[in-house]
Amino acid sequence: MPPAKKRTRTYDPAKTRAAVLAQFGNVREAVRGLTPEQLAGPTRLGDWTVRELAAHVTMAAETVSRNLERDEPAKAELTLLEWPFATGARADDIAEGTRELARANPDLDALYAHTEQRLAEHLAAAPGARLLATRTGSMTLADYLVTRTVELVVHTDDLNAAVPGLDVPYDRQALAACTRLLADALAAKAPGASTEVRVPPYAVVQCVEGPRHTRGTPPNVVETDPLTWIRLATGRMEWKAALDEAKASASGERADLGGLLPLMR
Repeated sequence: MPPAKKRTRTYDPAKTRAAVLAQFGNVREAVRGLTPEQLAGPTRLGDWTVRELAAHVTMAAETVSRNLERDEPAKAELTLLEWPFATGARADDIAEGTRELARANPDLDALYAHTEQRLAEHLAAAPGARLLATRTGSMTLADYLVTRTVELVVHTDDLNAAVPGLDVPYDRQALAACTRLLADALAAKAPGASTEVRVPPYAVVQCVEGPRHTRGTPPNVVETDPLTWIRLATGRMEWKAALDEAKASASGERADLGGLLPLMR
C-alpha cells in the first residue's frame, strides 16, 4: 500500500458536495430514458447488465446516507490516497449486493428518486469532518465524497460505453476531482520526480524514482485526456492500447506506465 503520509491536495467541500449531487442527477436523467431492451444489454463489467450497472450507481451514492446514519467511529482509519488501493477487497460483496438491489427494484427511477432525496437531505446537515464507517475503513465525509466522484464518473463512462448514443454528461467538478485523486494515487504508488504525468486541464503529478527534473522540459513526460486517464487507472483501457490509439503520449525511458496500471478496478 502507498505510504499513508503521502501529502494530498485539498478539495473544496462545498464544490465536492455539489458535484456529487450534479453527477448523480445526470445519471438519473439518462437512466430514466432507457428502454427495457437497453437495460437488459451487456456492459464491460463482466456479466453485469445495464440495469445492474444503473442500480450500482445508486448503491455508490446511498452509502453516504447509510454511513451517516450509523454511529460515528472513534477515529479515521483510511486516508484519501489509500482509498483507491483498498477497494478491491470488497469487490465480490459489492457485485452480489448490486445484483440483489437490481432484482429488488424493478422501478429504477423510483430507486433513483429515493436515493437522491436521502443524499440531498443528509448532505445538507452533515459537516465535512464527520467520520463515516465505510466498507474500506473509516474516513471523513469530505474525503468520502471525493471517492464518490470517482464512483460516479467511472460508472457514467461505463454506461456511455454500454449504450450507444447515451452520452451522459460529466459534471466538470466531479470529473476534475476524479481525475486528480487517481493522478495523486499514481504518485503515491510510484513516488519520485523523474516522470511528469499531465492530464490537462485538471492534473499534473510527478512520479517514478530517478533523476529529479528541475528546469525546462522534463525528460520523461506522459500526457493524456481525463477520460482516457480514468480508464487507464481503473483498468478500462490497457496502456498499450492507449498509446496505439494515440489516446496517450509517452516520451522518455521512464515514461512507461504499463507496469503501474491499473490503480484500481
